[in-house]
Amino acid sequence: MSSSEKIPQFPKTYWREIELPTFQKLTADITVDVAIVGAGITGITAAYLLSKEGLKVAILEAGSVLNGTTGHTTAKVTAQHGLVYDEFINHFGEDLARLYFESHMNAIGFVENCVQQNGIDCDFSKEDAYIYATTDEYLEKLTTEWEAYKRLGIDGALKDTIPFDIQVKGSLLMQNQAQYHPLKFLRALLDDAVKAGCSVYENTTAIDIEEEDSAPKVVTKSGNRVTCKNVIIASHFPFYDKPGLYFARMYVDRSYAIGIKTDKDYPGGMYISADSPTRSIRYTPFNGEKLLILGGENHKTGQGIDTMKHYQALESFAEEVFGIKEYDYRWSAQDLVTLDKVPYIGPLTSERDHILVATGYKKWGMTTGILAGHLLSDYVLNRNNPYKDLYSPSRFHVDPDLSSAITTNVDVAKHLIKGKLEMVPRDPGDLQDGEGSVVMYNGQRAGAYKDKFGKLYIVDTTCTHLGCECEWNRAEKSWDCPCHGSRYSYAGDVIEGPAKKALELLEKG
Repeated sequence: MSSSEKIPQFPKTYWREIELPTFQKLTADITVDVAIVGAGITGITAAYLLSKEGLKVAILEAGSVLNGTTGHTTAKVTAQHGLVYDEFINHFGEDLARLYFESHMNAIGFVENCVQQNGIDCDFSKEDAYIYATTDEYLEKLTTEWEAYKRLGIDGALKDTIPFDIQVKGSLLMQNQAQYHPLKFLRALLDDAVKAGCSVYENTTAIDIEEEDSAPKVVTKSGNRVTCKNVIIASHFPFYDKPGLYFARMYVDRSYAIGIKTDKDYPGGMYISADSPTRSIRYTPFNGEKLLILGGENHKTGQGIDTMKHYQALESFAEEVFGIKEYDYRWSAQDLVTLDKVPYIGPLTSERDHILVATGYKKWGMTTGILAGHLLSDYVLNRNNPYKDLYSPSRFHVDPDLSSAITTNVDVAKHLIKGKLEMVPRDPGDLQDGEGSVVMYNGQRAGAYKDKFGKLYIVDTTCTHLGCECEWNRAEKSWDCPCHGSRYSYAGDVIEGPAKKALELLEKG
């Protein structure tokens, strides 16, 4: 069987194969204590905690609950976030690096306690986590990271091998980590929040905030307003961005995952490579068997190779190391990375303490989203929290923030100019059914997609956020912006921000 025949033709996400509740659209103005924009892991955790405290909470979700990045994950619940602790010690000092580790371990503890106390069936299990190196260069970095573990009191060890047919130079163990089925867990939290009085509104897009000192109003696309005391922006990319300029303080990364079954026994544990290309390995229970979840192939959104090749690379890795018996699932995720690699969680700006934001989880939202829900709840309840300064969105560290900001925005400028000057050799009439491409249309650069019935969709590829030119994503059939990560459907509708306005549809038919 050829690679192209094996790959599922349309993205099919394993986590989504459970029944989720549905909710009505907001059709009237309402008043609540807290408006939460985004029904992912952060929004649902915060709603659960605040509703239990007796506050009147409303969740606004542009699509359906748990259908964003939370539903497109490898679902590791871990404080092992790559080779970060030595870097954090050097940039922020031991105390803040230790707080980063501690806050994520507390999040793991919250999940475990909820599972045990509430009897949540979500495939939760404690697992050891490993980073492995395949080169001498990264073995040296693992050794340095192990020294950071010891300074911070992290339970772990430096190992020689991992239990797979992969030639490694060594691996770094972090003990007492975990994995789970995120949607099963979060559905249980959401059910409890709704029982406690939380209201949930799907297909309700928040587009603006009218700021008032005591009662900000969230404005929806349909013109309804939600008056509240506090707003929590948990929409992955902050939908209300101008005051904080978050688009210039983060970059957007895409990664890929496949779900396969193999005849080989899986020894347990969660693994990720230190070297590039990234390879992430773990399993999840699946109808009495073990489904292997393999991820990696990271690249900046809109700047990768033909996106289908990322899935092919993961498939080749899976076949070589494990052997593929069945291959039914593939999906991708989009993650935001801050300038210093620490998430932004707290007031949108120092002057806006009633508008709270959580973003920039890198690729570790399953744990960071939990801690963010707790931290934001403490802001709303005016409680002390030892992690406020660490995650404050208003922080600025000259090193590495300044150099990262310069690099990120030079990269944006490069793609802005490149897209405008690009010469395009293709015409819409060249496309086959199911194919998309940048084309020339009436003498201008445009984007075209022909569906399986031969219907043609032609859009202006100029991103409506800041004017960069979008590129075609063949695997997801979307138009992706290489500057700030906005994504659009082949018909031009917004899939992910920061863009709020659709691409102009030039022709359909």
